[in-house]
Amino acid sequence: MSEKRITRRAPGQQRKGKTNWKALHRLSDERAEAAAAADIDNPPWSQEELRSAELAWPTAEPKVPVSIRLDREVLDYFKADGPGYQSRISAVLRSYVRSRRATD
Repeated sequence: MSEKRITRRAPGQQRKGKTNWKALHRLSDERAEAAAAADIDNPPWSQEELRSAELAWPTAEPKVPVSIRLDREVLDYFKADGPGYQSRISAVLRSYVRSRRATD
């Protein structure tokens, strides 16, 4: 059994964030843009990428229970953002299916 403590939250219940909002509000636009441009994990998007981007939100449709084997790297990536990782995985897969259907 995992040593991690499992915390359950009601839908819509917010977790306390770690963002230092006061420091963020003091940051000038120029410094914020420079910091964003220097972020190698999240490079700025081109205008073409922005035009073609689509949001992939989890739906309210009932989910179907299924067992799936995922690479540890993939699972760790989605779990790192906290609760709702299964819905995020589903949203990415749904987006993939829709893009494939559009090209068929």
